Amino acid sequence: MSYDLKGKRVYVAGHRGMVGSAIVRRLASEGCEILTATRAEVDLTRQTEVEAWMGKNRPDAVFLAAAKVGGILANDTYPADFLYDNLILEANIIHAAHKIGVEKLMFLGSSCIYPKFADQPIAEESLLTGLLEPTNEWYAIAKIAGIKLCQAYRRQHGRDFISAMPTNLYGPGDNFDLQSSHVMPALIRKAHEAKVNRLPEITVWGTGKPRREFLHVDDCADACVHLMKTYSADVHVNVGSGEDITILELTQLVAKVVGFSGGIVHDLAKPDGTPRKLMSAEKLRALGWYPRIPLEAGITNAYEAFLKGEYLERRQGDAA
Repeated sequence: MSYDLKGKRVYVAGHRGMVGSAIVRRLASEGCEILTATRAEVDLTRQTEVEAWMGKNRPDAVFLAAAKVGGILANDTYPADFLYDNLILEANIIHAAHKIGVEKLMFLGSSCIYPKFADQPIAEESLLTGLLEPTNEWYAIAKIAGIKLCQAYRRQHGRDFISAMPTNLYGPGDNFDLQSSHVMPALIRKAHEAKVNRLPEITVWGTGKPRREFLHVDDCADACVHLMKTYSADVHVNVGSGEDITILELTQLVAKVVGFSGGIVHDLAKPDGTPRKLMSAEKLRALGWYPRIPLEAGITNAYEAFLKGEYLERRQGDAA
């Protein structure tokens, strides 16, 4: 299967978010016309607005990267917002894409769709085989629904709608707000502020033993474009580095990159979350894609973007 993006009208939903903006950067070399829309132009949670905009602009392909996102605190504090907003915006875009006959659509999900205690590394077939991690189950359920929507429109209407599930992403355009960010940007900001203020130590949540996988957002964007051009099936595809690292090791690496030489203290009153989350990369590797940005180089790039102010500070998980 081959889908050529050259000459196509390609809509990137969520173009101001970290993933969406990276996809826009990556598409610049594909010879396509990139379509974007601000929140002032179209509210993705309003079906009539989405259908009107899609009907007027008639994209050939869609990258659905828009989402309400946030860390453990935001997910746990605003479960209704995370479930409703993500459900409604993905349903609106997918249904509108079907109505106007979009040639191809990619739905972007998250590794949190998998059971908390799934076998490692996590294969795509692990979906719905166990209980979710409670701290972000609302977001996970919405993303699972998005996968199923794509499968349903493919089965019932023959639509070429696919899904990709990125691992933990980081890089330019990330959210560095300590109240709503994920672990990588939170550590970068903590280490930077500790260095600037000459603090003796930084505090990290939990024991530092959980293992996490990370992928630079530009690698993710490249993988998504690769999948859009080469993949067509109802099974979602994991998008990750295929390697993991403990939170303590990550903290030490971030401190090295930032130039913070103080100590690391563990707040054992805070949760560890899932013990390990490493996704299988076999399906993506079989399609011929491999990551190109090593972790330390990627963290350096993310820190440089932070210093330049190339990031977002969303309030409690605003939609990307």
